[in-house]
Amino acid sequence: MTDRSYEGPWNENPHHDSHPGYGPYPQPYPQASAPRQPSPHPGPQQWPGPQQWPGPQAYGDPQDALQHTQQWQGPTWDTQTHPQLSAAAATAETAYLPPVEAPEPAAAPAPPQPPAAAPAPPAPHGDEPAYGPATLGGTPRLTDAQRARAEGRSPIIDPGMQPAALTALLGLLLAGAAGLGTYALLVPLVVLQAVTAAGWFRLNGMWPARQGIALGFAGALVADVAVLSAGRESAPAAVLGTLGVWVLLSLVLQLRSHADPDERMYGLMATVASAALAIVATGYLAADPDAAAIGAAAVAAAVLARALPLPTAASAVVALLAAAGMGIVVDGMTDMGAKGALLGTGAAVCALIGHRVAAYDYPSRFVHFTAGVTLPLTAAAPVVWVLGRVLG
Repeated sequence: MTDRSYEGPWNENPHHDSHPGYGPYPQPYPQASAPRQPSPHPGPQQWPGPQQWPGPQAYGDPQDALQHTQQWQGPTWDTQTHPQLSAAAATAETAYLPPVEAPEPAAAPAPPQPPAAAPAPPAPHGDEPAYGPATLGGTPRLTDAQRARAEGRSPIIDPGMQPAALTALLGLLLAGAAGLGTYALLVPLVVLQAVTAAGWFRLNGMWPARQGIALGFAGALVADVAVLSAGRESAPAAVLGTLGVWVLLSLVLQLRSHADPDERMYGLMATVASAALAIVATGYLAADPDAAAIGAAAVAAAVLARALPLPTAASAVVALLAAAGMGIVVDGMTDMGAKGALLGTGAAVCALIGHRVAAYDYPSRFVHFTAGVTLPLTAAAPVVWVLGRVLG
């Protein structure tokens, strides 16, 4: 024991505020105290150093100890000094609630009036999706072709003069290459088959479809190799055999797809049609070189005449006459005689069918420059082969 009085932990930290129940002595209820007087000297407040705190043994009277005990200067919460709300009073305060009025039933709507016919949308340019404006009633969006049919308009847009010029250029290349030899004809024929496979998928609204395009183009290459290997006499068996194998491969490819059944069926039909068209174009390679030259040149003339700014019926007649005339012109350079006009007319009829297919259903510009360029020549290939064998 020392003579030094007890120095408590509260005085070590001058910023510490004691809490009731935790001091060395029991503390009474808060008592009012005089307000704190402001310091007469401005500036930072000076805190006193450690003070001597008398211990409990220094006071004999508990009241004297309470005078030196730190007192709580703020309001406190005492559950015993606040009145308790009875259950009846609490229920009475919350028993009355304002009544909730039910909304009045709305009046029955008047019978709906038929909507006014919307103006015809312009034809799409480029590869933008051909859809009508968005709907607010939850009805499905209509394509421009469906809207055109509903409004009684034609969904046909012809490719135009630029695709026709490309078709004519490719047809003349086929005609010139056929006169040079079989392997020379193979170069423009491969281009025709590749663009046909790609254009058919885009015409059906399926893009990109790399597997289907690759499958159709591979079938065309296999058919070309088969015809070159078997010869022109066995060309029908080579072409039909390749076509049968590729139909089976297309079926297997679509069966492995995880798409919906409807989408798989639609993809199967598009793949089979694309492969069939690309393989059928091998008819130029299987036909007699003179027949191939006459047919390709006649298609070139027919498509150019069809693109002229004339009524549809008039341009079709002009196209057939131009094809017949081209057949006669090319016939003078070959050994087929006067049969060239008939061959050219037959090729032109199939070319016009392919031209109309490429113009169907509001096609895009990409369709015009793929399917619009190649379908006239591709559709004429079987007729060129058949008429070449019959007339030759």
